[in-house]
Formats: sequence, structure tokens, C-alpha cells
Amino acid sequence: MNDNNTSEKEEKVKKGISAQTKLIAVGLSISTAFIVLVAWFAYQSINQNMENAYKSFGQVLSKTLAIEGIEVTKEVPPLAKYDALRTNANSIMKSNNDISFITFKDNTSKIIYSSKDDYSERANKARITVSSPMIAKNLSETLNVGSVDVGLSGTIIDNISATTKVSVSIVFLLAWLVIAGIVYMNSSIITTELRKLYQGVKKISSGEFGYKLDDKDVDNEVKELYNAFNDMSEKLSRYNEQTIESLTFERNKLEAVLMSIVNGVVVCDNHDKVIMVNNHAKKLLEVDEENIVGTQIQQFCDSTGEFCFNDKIAKFKDTPLEEDGTPTPFNIEVDKRIIKCLISPMFTRSNAYVGYIIVLIDVTKDVEMDELRSHFISNVSHELRTPVTVLRSYIDTLYNFGNDFDFNTQREFIGVMNQEIIRLNRMVNDILDFSRYESQNVKLEKSKQNIMEIIEDCVNQVQVLAKEHDLTISVMKEPDLPEIWLNIDSISRALMNIITNAIKYSPDGKRIKIRAERSRDGQYVEVSVEDQGPGIPEKYQKKIFDRFFRVENDTHTVKGTGLGLHLVKVTVEKHHNGQVFVQSKEGEGSTFGFRLPINITKEEEEEYAPKNGLPAESEA
Repeated sequence: MNDNNTSEKEEKVKKGISAQTKLIAVGLSISTAFIVLVAWFAYQSINQNMENAYKSFGQVLSKTLAIEGIEVTKEVPPLAKYDALRTNANSIMKSNNDISFITFKDNTSKIIYSSKDDYSERANKARITVSSPMIAKNLSETLNVGSVDVGLSGTIIDNISATTKVSVSIVFLLAWLVIAGIVYMNSSIITTELRKLYQGVKKISSGEFGYKLDDKDVDNEVKELYNAFNDMSEKLSRYNEQTIESLTFERNKLEAVLMSIVNGVVVCDNHDKVIMVNNHAKKLLEVDEENIVGTQIQQFCDSTGEFCFNDKIAKFKDTPLEEDGTPTPFNIEVDKRIIKCLISPMFTRSNAYVGYIIVLIDVTKDVEMDELRSHFISNVSHELRTPVTVLRSYIDTLYNFGNDFDFNTQREFIGVMNQEIIRLNRMVNDILDFSRYESQNVKLEKSKQNIMEIIEDCVNQVQVLAKEHDLTISVMKEPDLPEIWLNIDSISRALMNIITNAIKYSPDGKRIKIRAERSRDGQYVEVSVEDQGPGIPEKYQKKIFDRFFRVENDTHTVKGTGLGLHLVKVTVEKHHNGQVFVQSKEGEGSTFGFRLPINITKEEEEEYAPKNGLPAESEA
């Protein structure tokens, strides 16, 4: 047993020595590379400076020789110039071994004398060549009489460069040794301190929470690390004291909150796997929990079989993540429902990204309402434009050519204008009533009335319109109908909307039946209007009283605002506590109607009664 412990300790020591050696090697490698780089730059800089100085020396020498050459040959005959220049050049060549050659040329670049003939071996060693013009100045002018080329071997530079290389190498070797010593000592200190930290981490990982490191005699930077470790260890110790039951309770509470959220919520980790989904999300996506939890959200398909989340998640991931970023919205369709999705990233308190949340909101009705609203605006615009155009045309015709028409033609024009004005007035009233009746605070004053009087009045108003289509309107009533509380104007308008709709959709020559009777339970007075029109498909009957809704098909395409039946519903149900209904079968006609309560409470009677003896408010 002791032998095993000893071997484990030796392995740990070897590992520690290996880590320390690696650290020192890295430090020395970096310092060596740095020193070599600096030494190379220093050496190159010195050589460059020496090269420039040497070239300057050669330039000065060539200029000096040019001046001496002019002086030596100033009063010498042309044939004697060669000897004079040769004598001067040889004296200089002998005095300086670094000069490889000297060449004198005339102003036509023809060589007068060159030392290459006498010193051919030295001429081959020339490394730098400089040239200077020979300028002779007289009283009246300056003449270029030739030039001097001087070749330098660079021996002096080589000697100095060799000496410099040795000196720089010695200096930087000493610097490297100093840095290597510093790196080694610093690495040893850091390795020792990190080994202590490693031992502490090992103890924490083994479950020894609360273990603390001694921060005496350590550097300030490492001391801060030790303090952070000790603080973490203390917090882990406190967290460890919490029971599993309390942690489970907190998780259950979080899940309960998530499950109770009205909107759908899908939680995904940073690998796109679904880790949690609430009940409303399962309902919207029409999926069971076991079929979605643990799978990647990109694998979910919508009603068309497309991976509806795939492209959106990819786009979300391509967008830079910000803790306070705006959620990424998009829509998907599941079983003819439009679902708006909002993706938001999730971060920990330390701003670490851990996944994202997808909030699902059913916006089917909103989308439908937007479509209906757009359709309504289009219809209203068209419906208002038609009577206005007709009125403008007829008025313009009467204004400009009225005297050319006989009395009957003028009467016909005025009749058409009157019908268009009535039509325009009805549409404006529908729009105004819609705005008014939808208000939360409006209350209609009511009084006890005989419903038959309202029915007869409405029938009288539409008789002309019915005759135009050769329609017969019959009214049937149950005897001894009681008077009921209602607002005359609003109920009259509701009944007129139903009757005029029946006239619009009834074929010419047919009959429209209006009935007034008690409901089967005896609690309501029921008024119904039956036509023999094309009927309404069953799938539209539940929506027929919705605002802006219209049935447009090949059978009936009568234009309108889509507000008439909705106003009937609001008037009867909201303001009279009644009921609306429709019975229809395609090809056999439709029956629209409403029921108004016979008995009301005393509080409602006091509320409905006109105030201060004034009559019920008018809707006209």
C-alpha cells in the first residue's frame, strides 16, 4: 500500500517537473527569438550605416581625385596628361589598399588613364564604384573636362563588420542568459503557486467544498486568484448545504410558471435541442411532449411538410447575440392557424449564452381581421365611389343639359339621384353606427313597444324596392304578442338591414316571409325574415355576423360594407341582451332573425327608461 502511494507521488512529481520544463522552454524560446531578432536588426542597422558611410567616403575620394586631376593636367600638354594622371593615381593606390581602381575619362567618356592596367588583381575585387565629374572653371565659363571613377573593395567594412558581429553576439548572449535566468525563476514561482491552486481544485472536484488556499507570500495577482477560489469554495459549500428537495421545489415552481403562461413557450439549449415545452405550445404545434422534447427544433414540420423553424433558426444564429437584443419574429402555419414566433436568446448572470426561447402566439384571428379590414376598406371605397360617381354624372347632366330634357326624363334623373342618396346615407349610417355601437360606454334608452308596429313600418319603407324586383312581402304574427323593452331606432335599423338583405339576394318574383312570434321557451319575442335566395354554405354561417365578413362566390356577389349583419348582432346582443340566429341551406334560401327578451329586471327597467321625461334617444 505504501509502495503504491510512493509511486503515485513520484508520478505527480514527474508531471510537475514536465509542466515546469515546458513552461521554461516556452519562456526561453520566446526570449531567444526576441533576442535573435533584436540582434539581427541591430547588426543590419550597423552594417547599413557603415555601408552608407563607406559610400560617402568613396564619393569624397572621387571628388578629391577629380580636383587633383584638373590641377595636375591644367598646364600639361595633351600627350603628357597620361603620365601625370598615372603618377598621381599610383601614389594614391599605394597609400590605400582599400582602393581597387582609379579611372580618368575625358568629356566624351573616353578613358585617359585607368589603374586597372597596373593593378588588375585589385580591380577585380571592387565592390563599390563611385564617380565624380571633373569641372574646370575659367573667368568666363565652367567646363566639364571629364570624370573620375573610383572602385572600393570594402575590406575595411568587412573587418569592422566581423568585429561588430562578435561584439553584438557577446552582448546579446549575456542578455539572453539574464532573461533565461529570470524566466526560469519566475516560472518556478508561478508553477509552485499554480500547483497549490491545482491541489485546491482537485479537492473541490472531490466534493471537499469549503477548502481554502493560504494566500501568504504570493504575488498580488495570484493572491486575487486565490481569493476568488476561496470565495467560490465558500459559495459552493453554502449551495451544498441546500437540500435536493428545495432544489426540486424551485424547479417545479419554475415549470409551473412556464406551464401557466397563456402563450406557447419552447425552450431550447445551445445545441438546438428542445428541453422544455408548455401545454399551450404543444396545443399550438399539435405535438406530444415525448415527440418534441429532446429533438432538434429544426426537425419540426408545419402543415405543408416544410421545416418551418430551420431557416429562421439559422438566420437567428447568424445574427450577433446581444443580451438585450430585440426578439426575432416570424410566422408559421399549423393546421390553418397562423402562429407568430418570437426567438430570444438566453444568458446566465455571467452573460454566458445557454440557448434560446421561442414564444408562440396564435395570431390567426388578427391576420383574418387584417384581411377583413382591408377588404372592408376596399368595399367601402368602392361602394362610396359608385353613388358619388352616379350623383356627379346625373347632376352634371341636369345642370348642363336640363333644359333639353322633358319633365319625365328630369323626374327619372331625380329619382335615380334620390335612390343613390338613400344608398349613400344607409352606408354612412352603417359606418357611424358601427363606430358608435362598438363603444364600451354607449347605452341606448329603451321603452316598451309593440314589435309589430316596427315591422309594419319597415315593410312600408321597402315596398318600393320590393316592387322593383317583383317581390311579395308577407307578414305573419302570433296573436297577443307582449310589448317589450327596446330602442325603436336601433331595432328598426337592424330589422331593415335583414329585410333589405333578403330583397338583395332574392330572385325576382319570389316571396319574403316575415314572422313575429314567441320563442319556444316563452322568454323571447322572435322576429325572423325568410327569403328564397341562394342560401349560405354551412362553413360560413358561424361567421356571417362577424364584422367585415362577406360571402363572395359565383352565386351571389352583391357588394356591401360587411357591417350590416354585424350591427344587427351588436344591437340585439350587446344593447338588448337578445340573440341573433341564421338558418340556411344552399339553393333553398335563408332565414335571419333575432330574439328580444320579454321580461327584464327592475334595475334594467330603471336604467332603460328615458331620463327627465325625455323620449328615447334617436339614432337617425
